[in-house]
Amino acid sequence: MNPERARQLRDQERGIQRPHPLAPQAGTRKHREIRFNKVKHWQIPEAFALLESLPGLEVAPGTQPNGISVWYEITDHCMEALEQLLVDRGFHLDNSLYCKLIRALVYFSEETQRRNLGQPERLIKKSHEVYSQAWEHHPHGDHDDTPPELREYK
Repeated sequence: MNPERARQLRDQERGIQRPHPLAPQAGTRKHREIRFNKVKHWQIPEAFALLESLPGLEVAPGTQPNGISVWYEITDHCMEALEQLLVDRGFHLDNSLYCKLIRALVYFSEETQRRNLGQPERLIKKSHEVYSQAWEHHPHGDHDDTPPELREYK
């Protein structure tokens, strides 16, 4: 049995539903994994305690030995702010190319989702009316300037 399979069995036994932290996650509740430098493994318990003290953040051991799993609402926290908090406190994150790419993708997707949540909902059915009214007031080739009384009707 490999360590990943053992973690899956442990989570099933405890009743923890843990989607993969890099899988697309619909909705505003996110599950992410913060990975730390493998050489400085002593920092993980301290980071765990720091993250656990934040309101609205659930923390659990990560799927990897050098990681911490976090669950949060996108309206309360974002991955970029959490990792920046850790870096500001002196923790060293995993800076492999893979982690940097994943980090950039997560930052972009969360920023986009947060920005979209702040926008008013577009009324799709009424947008046609707006364009129709603009078309009526805009001069175009379908307009006949001849007064109605001078038009010939057949």
